[in-house]
Amino acid sequence: MKLNHMNLAVTDVNETRAFFENYFNLQTKSMHKDSFAILVDEDRLLLALMKNKEVSYPNSFHIGFEQESEEQVNEINRKLQEDGFNVKPPKRTHRWTFYVKAPGGFYVEVFH
Repeated sequence: MKLNHMNLAVTDVNETRAFFENYFNLQTKSMHKDSFAILVDEDRLLLALMKNKEVSYPNSFHIGFEQESEEQVNEINRKLQEDGFNVKPPKRTHRWTFYVKAPGGFYVEVFH
């Protein structure tokens, strides 16, 4: 069994969509004005973004993007820092990992 799709409520669909395109290579498959977007990746994950005025995720809620190497984790971290995101350097916990608060109000884990 494979997780096929997920819908995330976000405060800004376009900003969140651009975040996933820029840092995680997702591609926009369709858009409906500024209220809904569908993104896909090469593994056929479908990620839907739906605009909500208020979004409240629990602090422990996050989605994760596994990378092929520690170097890729480091590179995404570096790029996020350069672009002004408040991210701590990766560290070894359960894996080589870091978290970033994404536009839209939830956290993303990047790990190898």
